[in-house]
Amino acid sequence: MFTGLVADKGRVIAITELSESAVLEIESALVGQLAVGESISVNGVCLTAIELSTTSFKADVMVQTLRVTSLGSLKIGALVNLELAARADSRLGGHIVQGHVDAVAEVKENSSGEKWNKFVIKVPKSFTKYIVNQGSIAVDGVSLTVGEISGELVTLWLIPETLAKTNLAEKRAGDSVNIEVDVIAKYVERLMKRGEENDN
Repeated sequence: MFTGLVADKGRVIAITELSESAVLEIESALVGQLAVGESISVNGVCLTAIELSTTSFKADVMVQTLRVTSLGSLKIGALVNLELAARADSRLGGHIVQGHVDAVAEVKENSSGEKWNKFVIKVPKSFTKYIVNQGSIAVDGVSLTVGEISGELVTLWLIPETLAKTNLAEKRAGDSVNIEVDVIAKYVERLMKRGEENDN
């Protein structure tokens, strides 16, 4: 489990493509806090560290993950948002993020304002029911508050701290981002469906 508070911007330094998977090597200052076998969020995708060096770590990415997330389009040199798994003895500063990407959204706007950026993404229609104004959403692993949702367009406001500590400042219209909707909304939907089934 993660919180959506990015701890480091890592850099992809190698990609090894295999027949049904890939291995990413990412340079990061977090390596000293990571052990082989531990989970790490890479652009919102929960991966497992399989090898460490003094400055980087490697992680397997399965074919399904490559297909349903934006990790399949990463290039060498790309900046990625990284977060270590949450600890039970620390504050939950963002929201509950599982690292299980629901869908890929398209960036429609990333424009600078006086104190923040207006960041607009187009979310697949089937996931808009889980998104509410002032609710939480994870975008490339970053916990954000929804400013407004209109149809399939979700407007978010990125403060300077978010722009400095994540890769979202680099995103341009047409880029893809991983999204994970609030897991609580999905559980509520599931419970309501079960209730309706039991009533019939």
